Amino acid sequence: MYKLFCSLSSILFLSVSLSVYSQPLALHPSNPHYFIYKNKPAVLITSGEHYGALLNLDFNYKKYFNELKSDRLNMTRTFSGVYCEQPGAFNIGNNTLAPLANRYITPWARSETPGYKNGGNKFDLFKWDEKYFERLKDFFKEAASRDIIVEFTLFCPFYEDGMWILSPMNPSNNVNSTPDIPRTDAYTLDKNGSLLDIQKSLVKKLVTELNGFDNLVFEICNEPYFGGVTLEWQHAIADVITETEKSLPKKHLISQNIQNGASVVQDPYPAVSVFNWHYAYPPVTVGYNYNLNKPIGDNETGFRGVSDSTYRFEAWRFMLAGGALFNHLDYSFAPGHESGNYKYDTTQPGGGSDALRKQFGYLKKFIEGFDFIKMKPDTVLLGDLRGNVLAEEGKQYAVYFIGDDVSSVSLNIPDGDYSVTFLHPLTGKYEKMVTVSAKENKLNLSVPKHEEDIALRILKK
Repeated sequence: MYKLFCSLSSILFLSVSLSVYSQPLALHPSNPHYFIYKNKPAVLITSGEHYGALLNLDFNYKKYFNELKSDRLNMTRTFSGVYCEQPGAFNIGNNTLAPLANRYITPWARSETPGYKNGGNKFDLFKWDEKYFERLKDFFKEAASRDIIVEFTLFCPFYEDGMWILSPMNPSNNVNSTPDIPRTDAYTLDKNGSLLDIQKSLVKKLVTELNGFDNLVFEICNEPYFGGVTLEWQHAIADVITETEKSLPKKHLISQNIQNGASVVQDPYPAVSVFNWHYAYPPVTVGYNYNLNKPIGDNETGFRGVSDSTYRFEAWRFMLAGGALFNHLDYSFAPGHESGNYKYDTTQPGGGSDALRKQFGYLKKFIEGFDFIKMKPDTVLLGDLRGNVLAEEGKQYAVYFIGDDVSSVSLNIPDGDYSVTFLHPLTGKYEKMVTVSAKENKLNLSVPKHEEDIALRILKK
């Protein structure tokens, strides 16, 4: 009986220990340009739905997570439920962020008063919807079971009056007599009246409820450079996150969306650990901000057509320029099409397909084949070729370039013997490994015939 008690006690102790001492996604201590998760170096690469998987009750997120996992992808980005869109917004067909009438769930409970603009009763911003929090925790649990990190976006600006008309914070949609203000004042410190306290209360609640999960990054606000969102308000929300977590067991990373395209972060806020851009220009976006010594993300793609190759090029160039996070906005995911088989038309803002998701998976596997924590961008190795390189000089090189007319390359690499393997990013096919010697600091290689682009894994023998 004593042995049985000891065995049961040991199992219980191990279970509790694993629960207590598991750590959330964090900056890698040896190279904070990257992440660490479950004690392993990590990059985040995905092709995800349009951020409504949680708030849209018609979206089957378990089926969606299965699709991401099947392609080795390890991230999703989801909005908290504070914001939704009207059908037809941004010309997106079957938009996950535009739930049908009575299919929108938010952290706030419905009141007994009818009159919400998209069906059902108005909201009570002083009460929580327990059904929402059940769905929220199940969402994170199901993602975690598949090793998928969730970037949880707390807020989003109201780009148009149509979004503000649907907001629970709009006085017409709640029973709390919130101030009747322009949509552009909703995310300010001095113009939104009682909304600021409501927003802070919401953040405290969400942070507290999610504290036990490791697969979490908090994003303050999507595209805060639109719709009147102030920098001071963003900092205040970041402070609420950190202050709330001071008394909680786990501390999570905070991500800030900086700009569309490329820009330089001049004065990074101390509470922010991840800096991300939309529609980034690799490698410029990474290069401008590599000195932050923090993860840099390309966190939304699009507005460059629907061709798979456009976004494959963007992903490879961004990640091999030193990026840590790439999130393609994939319009082939939609309610009822959670396996990514929605047939969108060419008027969509971007693309997405099963084939492209597999290609992103090849990229992730390729990077994970290196000791990438020891690598950094090399801006001179390729010369005039259109591509990018991560390198640990004299030891390991991840090389990528675009162009199917290149038959040979000469790389500036220290003398020695190297094993070289070529990967076709389009198909995931590897060419047979060859051994080549660098002489007089030159490694001369014949490049196999390829279509569109090619990658090289070069390792010192």
